[in-house]
Amino acid sequence: MSDAPTGAATGREAQVPEWPMPRAEGCPFDPPPALRELTAEQPLAKVRIWDGSTPWIVTGHAAQRALLSDPRVSVDERLPGFPHWHEGMAAAVAYRPRSVFNSDAPEHTGFRRIMTGPFTLKRVEALRPSIQKITDGLIDKMLSGPKPADLVQALALPLPTLMISELLGVPYEDHDFFQDNASRGIAHDVSVEETMRTFGALNEYLVRLVEKKAAEPADDALSDIAARVTAGDITVSEAAMMGLGLLIAGHETSANMIGLAVPALLEHPEQLAILRDTDDPKVVAGAVEELLRYLGIIHGGQRRIAKEDIEIGGEVIRAGEGIIIELFSANRDADVFPEPDLLDLRRVNARQHNAFGFGIHQCVGQQLARVELQIVYGTLLRRIPTLALATPSDRIEFKHDRLAYGVYTLPVTW
Repeated sequence: MSDAPTGAATGREAQVPEWPMPRAEGCPFDPPPALRELTAEQPLAKVRIWDGSTPWIVTGHAAQRALLSDPRVSVDERLPGFPHWHEGMAAAVAYRPRSVFNSDAPEHTGFRRIMTGPFTLKRVEALRPSIQKITDGLIDKMLSGPKPADLVQALALPLPTLMISELLGVPYEDHDFFQDNASRGIAHDVSVEETMRTFGALNEYLVRLVEKKAAEPADDALSDIAARVTAGDITVSEAAMMGLGLLIAGHETSANMIGLAVPALLEHPEQLAILRDTDDPKVVAGAVEELLRYLGIIHGGQRRIAKEDIEIGGEVIRAGEGIIIELFSANRDADVFPEPDLLDLRRVNARQHNAFGFGIHQCVGQQLARVELQIVYGTLLRRIPTLALATPSDRIEFKHDRLAYGVYTLPVTW
């Protein structure tokens, strides 16, 4: 590549690869081979997405952090040229109010301030006894039931769902409704009609809940958000969007991390033993950071758009061009993580990963996710030291068709 900025070189247009790219069969924990090649040849390159547009894909750790902290890079999904995940997502833009997820500073600052209160490190640490109790209860139930058990339904999905429901003040008895609609809404190829149906159902549910919390506040995060509606700081629609984003992200990401990490650990028994045999919280915390680095949950990249021309990595991203921040590749960047394809639960710099994003839009609930994962991994492996897959590893159904990567089911025995 030339040292001079070249922008979207016309000679490469005919060779622009399709995105997303499939992972290699038998290598569910590694980046797609075509993505590895692209990363090696062009750390900043163009890819073609569902609508024929060709946004930039950014794979390097340093370039990602530079762009994610650059005010010229926007999350405003209403801007022409924004690289939406799929057709349904693009069609629903006009119906999604402003929120922390689709606004830039200074508007974003106000939204984030409202949302971060329940997720401070101090408040999340205070939840450890509750998370531990729920984890032990779910494992007790699994152990008393039939073998094999589906770890997803027994532990991975209910634990974070129970916690985010309790934190927000969402009735857990409604979990089938919001889990099903959330899952359908994050498929790669979901139709416009299905997107509108699932978004409409979830949005209506949250609007009703916000209105109820405003009239009858309780000791929960959604009541705190609803109080800002009463004060006139935000609208009911904006409050519902905040609650919806927290509800979906709060159970989908941790559930997928739990389900995906277990087969990865069973594939690396010497690493599993580190978690199973330790009672050192620092070792457990470090192991969680390495699993976050090693596994790619955000399946398809974070989406952005340039508001001004940006020169980076020998290229120029022009104003109005879409950007895909491919977090998984950054977490396998050999310039930051020596032997990046090696799962090493004692890796000293694992926390430098980009799994939660970077900059002002990094994950609001990352502290809750960390505590959940620290508790569930250590408890599960300590209490069931003989945990094993109850199906051949090549029979596990991975979520290749979802925006959040994980496993659909995970039959285990002991």
